[in-house]
Amino acid sequence: MDGRCVLDPGPKLNGHRPAVDALFRSVAAEYGARSAGVVLSGVLDDGTVGLLAIKRAGGATFAQDPEDAHYPGMPASAIEYVEPDHVAAAAELGRLVNAFAHASPPDPTSERGAMHEQHVEEVTRGATQDPQPGESVGLTCPECQGAIWVASNGATESFRCRVGHEYTEESFAAADSARVETALWTALRALEERAALQRRMAARARDRGQRLRADSYERSAAGATDDAVVLRDLLASFVGGVDEEVA
Repeated sequence: MDGRCVLDPGPKLNGHRPAVDALFRSVAAEYGARSAGVVLSGVLDDGTVGLLAIKRAGGATFAQDPEDAHYPGMPASAIEYVEPDHVAAAAELGRLVNAFAHASPPDPTSERGAMHEQHVEEVTRGATQDPQPGESVGLTCPECQGAIWVASNGATESFRCRVGHEYTEESFAAADSARVETALWTALRALEERAALQRRMAARARDRGQRLRADSYERSAAGATDDAVVLRDLLASFVGGVDEEVA
């Protein structure tokens, strides 16, 4: 507002704060057709929803040519879903943005007012019966474990919880995969610790001459070890599949 950019401690978007989508949407709401957004090299689909907000507000949209990007994920997503006004190599984008900045500003449109009202509504939405737009689909937020509402943004979707943590499709999938991987590693650690504890208890029981109890502890340790082997193989397969998706 008033030519200033102010950061706030709001909920994370795609696991980050500051976040590019929040910045783009704020710019679109404040400046309308005078706004511009540029999506450069990066992984996943950050920037797509925000760039779409700028386009809908009548602003100028730019994306780096994925073949020119070290990480093509972000610009490729923006090109697919937003269809930016300009797609070019990074060196050429600088010239295009400079030309836009020095062009005569467009007249304010009614879209700016509508965008601003929508932005204020999203920021001030409270703990109501329907705290977020969209459909509750039984998913939970990777950040706070709250319920997730899914809303359509045209060709893509947004995932948002009651308190405002928000994800784009690919970012939600990545965060959810990370949560599953953490749970699997935690389970593996618990099984290996259980096996170690049962073996220790078996040794102590055997030292006291408690053969039957020692055998029971040994069987429990062996079962936990077998389960840990299966889980470790599952983890290797899961992590490999996630790496392929990101690549």
